[in-house]
Amino acid sequence: MKARPSAPLNALRTFEAAARHLSFNAAASELFVTPAAVSHQVKHLEEHLGVSLFQRNHRSVTLTPEGAELAATVGELLGQLDLALDRARNWAPAVLRVTTMESFAAKWLVPRLHRFQQAFPDVRVRIDTSDQHADFLRGGFDVGIRYGPGNYAGVRADLLMQAPAFPVCSPALLGANPHGLKHPDDLRHYTLLHDEGATGRPGVPAWSDWLAAAGATNVNPASGPVFASIYLAQEAAVSGHGVALGLAPLVEDDLRQGRLVKPLLTELENAYAFWMIRRPSPEQHPHAEAFCQWLRAEQRHPASAALLD
Repeated sequence: MKARPSAPLNALRTFEAAARHLSFNAAASELFVTPAAVSHQVKHLEEHLGVSLFQRNHRSVTLTPEGAELAATVGELLGQLDLALDRARNWAPAVLRVTTMESFAAKWLVPRLHRFQQAFPDVRVRIDTSDQHADFLRGGFDVGIRYGPGNYAGVRADLLMQAPAFPVCSPALLGANPHGLKHPDDLRHYTLLHDEGATGRPGVPAWSDWLAAAGATNVNPASGPVFASIYLAQEAAVSGHGVALGLAPLVEDDLRQGRLVKPLLTELENAYAFWMIRRPSPEQHPHAEAFCQWLRAEQRHPASAALLD
């Protein structure tokens, strides 16, 4: 039987980086080589396989169908290889890579993370913040936390917590405004703080939805500044610049510690929630399940969650 030619591993790693970035220059920067070296390795792999993996354009590259299929497989296999190598280095601390949004990291996860570290001192948790969909295969992430509808393709998604919305503001703002805020229509005397992420997403509460549900008829739902994220809108509320629609998990610490108050009782259900995301394959980081169990435990005990030990 004729021996199968060995796989060119260096060329495969170079191809995976180029396919992930869709750029030979970006792959070269990541791998600390020249773009010419990346091109050479990709060409070597194409000659080895006998197929074209990239369509070379004037200033860009795109994957051919064969290249796209290979990229998906190689990305997963290299991720598993890196995980196996990490496990083999038993002298090194295990790194658990978690991807989440900046708002969730700042307002919920980071204030509690020390308790996970106390329970698992040999695990180094690395937090990456992004609102984009996480590519677990190519990004090397072990656990993701996302705010969304939950129908994420190609990954395992488990509900962490719901995210009802309601108005929040600083107590200083209430004290400084002579009109008070006891009825929904009183909001006409306040600046409304908007999160542009709620715009155009069915079932995600915006000010127009809340005002309609609360029966407010004298408030302009389009007035007030718009922020790029719910985190910025809620921080503006903490600073006394107006009233924001807060998401329950992201404001619970600020409410408990008196930085925010909830002047009106109406809450709106949210089509979006917070989800724990993991790879669908059985190859998981050895501490990924422990981290997810810890997240669930923290969610079940919100009264003590924000108190630092």
